[in-house]
Amino acid sequence: MITKNKKSENKDKKYTGIRRHLIEWGVILTVMLLLYITGYHTTVIGTMQRVLLATGLITPTVPAQIDEFPKASGDFHFTDENNQMKSITDFQGDVVFLNVWATWCPPCIAEMPSIESLYENISDVNNISFVMVSTDEDFEKAKEFMEERDYGLPVYHYRSRSLDAYSSTVVPTTYVITPDGRLALEKQGFAKYDTPDFEYFLRRLAETAETQPVNE
Repeated sequence: MITKNKKSENKDKKYTGIRRHLIEWGVILTVMLLLYITGYHTTVIGTMQRVLLATGLITPTVPAQIDEFPKASGDFHFTDENNQMKSITDFQGDVVFLNVWATWCPPCIAEMPSIESLYENISDVNNISFVMVSTDEDFEKAKEFMEERDYGLPVYHYRSRSLDAYSSTVVPTTYVITPDGRLALEKQGFAKYDTPDFEYFLRRLAETAETQPVNE
């Protein structure tokens, strides 16, 4: 038979446990609120997702064949750092690695180091162009983001795009366009891009620039 004192002791332990859980959740919620107010939540979440990418579990699916892609639209417009209007057609003859991103997007922050690494790994190939299109309303934030992290990736400011080939509303989304203007890959969401398979994929596409005519 449980005595009155025993019941009281169990009751006290129960209330102590509840208080402890409330305090723990209070601390967690306070930290989350402070991160959100200060704007650091994006960086923190992005860093956590970067750790996930480091496992190599999330990578783009590389097509087995490189000669059976649909025609891509050239109607994707953006401005460069000097506010000069550009479009996909300005890169005809090159393999285009087109990434749509934003500084407020944690998955974008998570995958950016792997894109920078890929960019450096294939810097010896002249006909591969990286087009990092920021959707930030304030383009200065995108430029500052790249400068603060010492990224060498070319950054552009989004203007408009055709929905027939670039219909994704997910940020980030990455497209790979062949030298003759075909859509070779569309990857919605973040991924690790500095893998041997993906690098080889881009190099193979770049080699076709010497053997295939550019579509008008």
